[in-house]
Amino acid sequence: MTLGIKQSPQTRTVLLNGMVVLIWENPSADIVAARIFIRAGSQWEAPQTAGLSHLLSAVLTKGTEQRSSLQIAEQVESVGASLGTDSATDYFLLSLKTVSADFADLLQLAGELLRSPSFPQHEIDLERRQTIQAIRSQQEQPFSIAFDQLRRIMYGDHPYALSGLGTEASVTQLERTDLQRHHQTHFRPDNIVISLSGRLQPDAAIALVEKVFGDWQAPATPLPVLSLPAITSKPVRAAIAQETQQSIVMLGYLAPAVVRERDETLGNGAIAASPLLTASMQEYTALKLLNSYLGNGLSSRLFVELREKRGLAYDVSAFYPTRLHPAQFVVYMGTAPENTAIALEGLKAEVDRLRTHPFDPETLQAAKDKILGQHALGKQTNAQIAQTFGWYETLGLGIDFDTQFQEQVRAVTVEATQVAADRYLVEPYRSLVGPSAVVKE
Repeated sequence: MTLGIKQSPQTRTVLLNGMVVLIWENPSADIVAARIFIRAGSQWEAPQTAGLSHLLSAVLTKGTEQRSSLQIAEQVESVGASLGTDSATDYFLLSLKTVSADFADLLQLAGELLRSPSFPQHEIDLERRQTIQAIRSQQEQPFSIAFDQLRRIMYGDHPYALSGLGTEASVTQLERTDLQRHHQTHFRPDNIVISLSGRLQPDAAIALVEKVFGDWQAPATPLPVLSLPAITSKPVRAAIAQETQQSIVMLGYLAPAVVRERDETLGNGAIAASPLLTASMQEYTALKLLNSYLGNGLSSRLFVELREKRGLAYDVSAFYPTRLHPAQFVVYMGTAPENTAIALEGLKAEVDRLRTHPFDPETLQAAKDKILGQHALGKQTNAQIAQTFGWYETLGLGIDFDTQFQEQVRAVTVEATQVAADRYLVEPYRSLVGPSAVVKE
């Protein structure tokens, strides 16, 4: 039995074991895509276990109690399907895509992977070595070095400070028992969202999900509660000297999560007065617009002003990811070492300009058109649709958020962008990587 609500063409159903199932009926192509979200991710890792979620994602598909790694691969590839796993800061993800005729068999396989992975020791050893190689490779990439440094100075002891890959020291210490414990703790039906899109009938799809997962009972113990350290806003400058052919300059501003926080601290250490705790949906949306205006595409302000007009940038952009906890509003540039100081000044000047030179109505409308257009383009395929709505549900935003976000974008005023810039885009964290002579004060 299930409890469900329906919004055509999307259906949201909660199984009796607590699993949430989202279905988007899209018969235009004979394809079904599934995104299975586990509310976990690297936010649950301590420094000594950093990289645990990534390692688990790498070995989850390498064997179950019923099948070997080779048998799993053969089943997927024999029908031209795709199946993979991923771990992000706020979630763990299992993805699959197949023609509709093979969907039942692939969902059954996904059920085995989620419920009874075997974690073969030789696969763990192999994936651990490959992860360490990836960590070492990142340590040779100036952008990765600068971003790792920016995370550390912005987030301190918070898990968001850690790379999803972990560190060489932490990954070396991870054992099979760590993977088993993490799996037993977080992989349970009342902690899972299954998002489906494609050629499927909702009633039949729900029946199939119940057949695969309905007998999976949630443990008697309650879901674990995530207890995170406070994030205190203390902008600093950090630099790493490296003899590179270009310098990387990054500015980071602590910015709102999409979901209101109640337990985290920002700004002078006062919980009640923290701006991120009182952030409105309007401010979150306004910052999305500002970030897109600054760094999204060849027509963005940073690209035109700092690369095209001034010739400072090899690469310049901005990003503001949607997060469960306070996020980063980041602008960055790769530049010739001799231009490091000018690039730093130029980046900060462009962000400061958002406070000193408010948008005119035409500029604001152009920013809205861009972000709404890209939002629509991000939901063209079944995989994109399943990803989008599953992510919203995992964040706790609900199936109406997609419509609400678009309405909020259209409703943002010039005054709202000014308020958001004045509140959040004042004093940045600075992360620099480049030759010692230009990044060290």
